[in-house]
Amino acid sequence: MNINLARQKGVMIIISSPSGAGKTTLTRKLVSDLKNAVLSISVTTRKKRDNEEDGLHYYFVDDEVFNKMVDEGNLLEHANVFGFNYGTPKERVIENIQIGNDVIFDIDWQGALQLKNNYEDNIISVFILPPTATELMGRLIKRDQDSIDTIKNRLNAAYDEIKHWNEYDYVIINDDLDVAYSELKSIVTSEKMKITKANTTNISKHVDHLLEELSDRLKD
Repeated sequence: MNINLARQKGVMIIISSPSGAGKTTLTRKLVSDLKNAVLSISVTTRKKRDNEEDGLHYYFVDDEVFNKMVDEGNLLEHANVFGFNYGTPKERVIENIQIGNDVIFDIDWQGALQLKNNYEDNIISVFILPPTATELMGRLIKRDQDSIDTIKNRLNAAYDEIKHWNEYDYVIINDDLDVAYSELKSIVTSEKMKITKANTTNISKHVDHLLEELSDRLKD
């Protein structure tokens, strides 16, 4: 079902990548730089890490609460990743889109596909690739957050995730973080300037006002 948000100003910016390719760093920087942009906070059934805060990094819930949110239609998208459930609460996203805020998503290809199926006219999607497999593994080890077995699982998941690169509007190779961010911001800026169904109503009003003013001047 395609949900019509054509009269709204806000857009959804999806950023996906395998773990360790840099999407979290890039999304946080984009949120801090863009005017009227918010980060979508996912709900998850995995345990909270020591450096994480509930409501800031994720909303941490148990399986019963998560399944209830799915059954009641309170999630825009949801997927199982590394044996845990993740999803996007609907209400906050819709509220922000309706008041003109852009919502930035740090989600995997499964969630991205669900969002694109429902909101294709309000989506900008970007996939972040690592420069090499060696660099990707090195970044995961350097984070020192996971066991060797978990890192292996993440590399296996990366293999599957990367195969979906061509389902996105844009692809960035994150060899240099500053360069990658510059490319990401340029993509978002240029896409938001295009006349799409998401902003046609506002552009039409502006054009009508301009034509009315010009018509009055031509009468003089």
